[in-house]
Amino acid sequence: MKIDILTLFPEMFTGVFGSSMLGRAQANGLLEIHTHNIRDYADNKHRKTDDYPFGGGAGMVMMAQPIFDCMEAVQGDAPAHRILLTPRGQLLTAKRAQELAKEERLILLCGHYEGVDERVNTIIDEELSIGDYVLTGGELPAMVLVDCLSRFIPGVLGSEESVLDESHADGLLEYPQYTRPADFRGMIVPEILQNGHHAKIQKWRHEQALLKTKQMRPILLGHFGKFQK
Repeated sequence: MKIDILTLFPEMFTGVFGSSMLGRAQANGLLEIHTHNIRDYADNKHRKTDDYPFGGGAGMVMMAQPIFDCMEAVQGDAPAHRILLTPRGQLLTAKRAQELAKEERLILLCGHYEGVDERVNTIIDEELSIGDYVLTGGELPAMVLVDCLSRFIPGVLGSEESVLDESHADGLLEYPQYTRPADFRGMIVPEILQNGHHAKIQKWRHEQALLKTKQMRPILLGHFGKFQK
């Protein structure tokens, strides 16, 4: 998969994608990530990319011209799924990330200031948000999106089963996990996890996932019922 990120602050991405899982994915040719500075496409001598909103109001709005020119230059004639990271977008979910992981190419536009000129939406396929809150820009959401969807690209994870058992994979939160030692400061790993009986372990994990979801995110239990159907 190829991912292009259009941003006013490409320096924020320095080093973020070059290490750990994402670094290995790029080294192995599974993922290709590039950042592009929108300011480079501004048609004024001061590389200005924002202006006051029509109708008045606080803050500044990202101008259409630099974004259009940047998008056209980066995309070229090749097809791509174009996403604007913005607080008003649809909420990113594990299901949507899994769907996006099947795309051959993504172009991510990082919103900033008080928003983006609405005309930019004519060259956008989808708006996404990572939560019901406002950040200073779309750079952090872009990082979250790339990290999240990359886990669903075959070969990126060391174990393909990892993504099947983690939180939200089946509509529930993940069950409790333990590692050695079995006894740490008097806190004992549940005996059922130590006896090696696979069927009983799976049953226990499912029950614990239901319990954890009920405690932490009960609203998900309704979604889980729909998921099972």
